[in-house]
Amino acid sequence: MMKPPLIILSGATAVGKTDLSIRLAKTIGGEIISADSMQVYKGFDIGTAKIRKDEMQNVPHYLIDELEPYEEFSVFEFQKRALSYIHSIHEKGRIPILAGGTGFYIQSVLYEIEFTSSETDIAYRRELEQMAKEKGPQALHCLLEEADPEAAGQIHANNVKRTIRALEYYRETGQCISLHNKQQRSRQPAFNAAYFVLNRNRAVIYDRIDQRVDAMLQQGLVQEVRSLIERGVSPDSLAMQGLGYKEIVRYLNHELTYEEAADLIKKSTRHFAKRQITWFRREQDVIWMNYEEYPSEEEMLSKMIDILKEKNIVPLS
Repeated sequence: MMKPPLIILSGATAVGKTDLSIRLAKTIGGEIISADSMQVYKGFDIGTAKIRKDEMQNVPHYLIDELEPYEEFSVFEFQKRALSYIHSIHEKGRIPILAGGTGFYIQSVLYEIEFTSSETDIAYRRELEQMAKEKGPQALHCLLEEADPEAAGQIHANNVKRTIRALEYYRETGQCISLHNKQQRSRQPAFNAAYFVLNRNRAVIYDRIDQRVDAMLQQGLVQEVRSLIERGVSPDSLAMQGLGYKEIVRYLNHELTYEEAADLIKKSTRHFAKRQITWFRREQDVIWMNYEEYPSEEEMLSKMIDILKEKNIVPLS
């Protein structure tokens, strides 16, 4: 049987995924599922560059504004919700487009990765979170280096969430999550998929990041963070650890000047973009779409449609 169709539209932050996903969806009759770990939270709008309702152009979007800031959102929860939405989109005779830059989330859906069903030891998680808070992310990362050196090499020390998940997996199963991930990556895709990765010259991406951060600050990122805290969102919550938010929290706590916070957001986002590109280069069967190779975005979109026709994802007519 032919596998169900799925379009993936990914790439580094600020590369241009949102605009192109809308154009693609309108052209082929698609609906968009956000593959972003932060846009799922209500109230986290400016700092996540979340698409506004008026920008959606009547294209249905999923996994945006679905959780309260105090709720935890894991790759397991993302996979469960995304697969459910994909099924409902197929039932309507439309094409799901998984759009976003969180590579592991995309991988979990494309290969229907199996996650352990054992209950997480909440006390152990809180212990690790407290260690990261008191001793810093590097101390936590050192534990992972002892338990699973390969995973430690793949997970940045500042990525507390993934470091904790790897340590939890080791405690739950006695096995390295790096080995588990290798085994899962050897699985065949569950979909007839076209996995597009948008890309630009690195200097262009970095310049777009700087411009985006400046725009976020002008649009009121500081006030957004202040309002979230006033509404009761803890500065230590998982949602507040996102890029842009944790730096503004430090500014509000007088740990950074406004200029230092802005510069740190830009620097951290550039590093994040670099890690995203490295991730996508390791993925199998991705289709790189380099903006510099096309005279216009219209021609790049036309090439993508041709590929989708070749893969029998959209009709030839």
